[in-house]
Amino acid sequence: MEPIFLPQLFRAPERTEVLTLEMSCPDLGALMPVQGQMTVVHHGNYLQVEATAQTIVVLTCDRCLQNYNYRLQTEAEELIWLQEATLDDVATGVIVDDEADPALRETLPPNGFFDPEDWLYQQLCLSLPQQQLCSSDCSGIAVSNPPQPSQTLDQRWSALADLKRQLGSVEEA
Repeated sequence: MEPIFLPQLFRAPERTEVLTLEMSCPDLGALMPVQGQMTVVHHGNYLQVEATAQTIVVLTCDRCLQNYNYRLQTEAEELIWLQEATLDDVATGVIVDDEADPALRETLPPNGFFDPEDWLYQQLCLSLPQQQLCSSDCSGIAVSNPPQPSQTLDQRWSALADLKRQLGSVEEA
């Protein structure tokens, strides 16, 4: 998917571009191409970007560490402010217009490009579940023979265990 040149989008019919999504996303661990639709509308001093997309990704369960397939879906909408960055903004990394709507914090240069593939990748990453579980009743890693406390004592700690026994016998007396 090619980046969109913003001045060209401004001259497009209704200042809108509708993209049909069919892209691979190997960095996300997608098993199939990301499919959906994206609409980018140029409103003069900001872009309105909306997308609906889905794919299937391979995740690792946080409890049992097994891989499982997960249907990843997103319905994202974002407003992106169009403004030139000043030298101060570039130096500090902060680009904020005090008069702008607080929701308009993402910025692009008005004569620059909008990369729909990168934007969609970010939205999909934000849609991943924070706690990744293969099922709601996942019991975790199965342990067949739990180690006994005497078996797990590392010999390097034996001197400390002896001291603990000595202190225990002194307190009892």
